[in-house]
Amino acid sequence: MFRLSALSAQPYPMPPFRRTSDRAAEEPQAPRRILVADDDPAIGALIQFTLKDPRYEFISVTNGLEALQAFEKQPFDVVILDVMMPYVDGFEACQRIREKSDTPIIILTARDGTDDVVHGFELGADDYITKPFKTVELIARVEAILRRVEGYKSRRAPPIVRVGPLEIDEPRHRVTVRGQEVNLTPMEFELLYFLAANAGQVFDRETLFREVWGYEYVGETNLVDVCVRRLREKVEEVPSRPRLIVTVRGVGYKLAEG
Repeated sequence: MFRLSALSAQPYPMPPFRRTSDRAAEEPQAPRRILVADDDPAIGALIQFTLKDPRYEFISVTNGLEALQAFEKQPFDVVILDVMMPYVDGFEACQRIREKSDTPIIILTARDGTDDVVHGFELGADDYITKPFKTVELIARVEAILRRVEGYKSRRAPPIVRVGPLEIDEPRHRVTVRGQEVNLTPMEFELLYFLAANAGQVFDRETLFREVWGYEYVGETNLVDVCVRRLREKVEEVPSRPRLIVTVRGVGYKLAEG
């Protein structure tokens, strides 16, 4: 798999606006429904065993068509999709779910090429995990996504953020750049919102993983870099020469002030 090494942590001037509050995480919750689609029944069984907890309810299916049908019948809190499935593959299922819902989607697949990761994000996936996977990592990512969604109701950052030509209306999930609305996936929106709410501060990959994705950096993926690349293609006038989302060499990324 294509890998990028972690950047060393660097201090920043003030604590960042965060995406969730501890209070929200402590409130009692109904069981979270998780839809797992994988043509290998053993994978679905493994995921259910790994996340065996009264906080979760599972529906397992073995192809993308069944996943779409299950999604139509009831709401889910997280969808986990294999890519190589019969009838409808995971990428198409991801795209079709994303067209009608912001439900978090995790791609879980043996396809670990950089182009596949980029394609998954282009279609609206929130996370991308490659097989074979560590069960502890899967648990961490599912729980992080659930915390992120629950935290939407208790953000500490302002609802509308304006930085230079950029305006983010969080309640409406709307982003405009130089007066033109841009369409972002949920994770792209989250990353941009965090950077804009902390404009001028530099964040390394570890911090972005912790604050945006919601779990500790594992040093195995290039999710941050892919998401930054996708954002630049949507909000920069010249993506190859970014002026909004700036790389600080040897440190990380920041959103430029003004």
